[in-house]
Amino acid sequence: MIPETLRTERLLLRGWRDEDVGALAEIYAQPEYVEHNERHGPHGARCHVLGFARAWREEGFSLWAAEELESGRLVGRIGLIRHHDWPLAPDPVEVGWALHRDWWGRGLATEGGRAAIACWRRNLADRRLLSITRPGNARSRAVMERLGLTYRGDARWRGRDVVWYAVDREP
Repeated sequence: MIPETLRTERLLLRGWRDEDVGALAEIYAQPEYVEHNERHGPHGARCHVLGFARAWREEGFSLWAAEELESGRLVGRIGLIRHHDWPLAPDPVEVGWALHRDWWGRGLATEGGRAAIACWRRNLADRRLLSITRPGNARSRAVMERLGLTYRGDARWRGRDVVWYAVDREP
């Protein structure tokens, strides 16, 4: 079972709270986020928080709220999510992240991603773990590579061109 709360060296990966919606909406409004992702206002952020909670109930895992331990501030979302609409394979698990730009460049996405991958290895039976982004998102692609995922190809997903990386479980 994937833990609902997990500590890393600098992060508390935890369940979502109602008061997280505003901080998540702030991230979703940043031009750097919108450059590679769909824009979501406060209503969209609330829908995501509710969707993450639903996935925890139904799938046993989802994206965590990522809180910086030192400040106690919500700095993003990191974790695992199962996609039931991925066009290239049925129901794969993705490791993903989105951080507030003020916390970029500190290795937090890599730190949280490593923790999520360790949970995948210990607790899920899926043979492959994906990570998906837009082709021009060099920062996320660099995190994927630091995490040991390798480029596997391009796809059209949810009306957008994406690239995907993956790591396969050892046989």
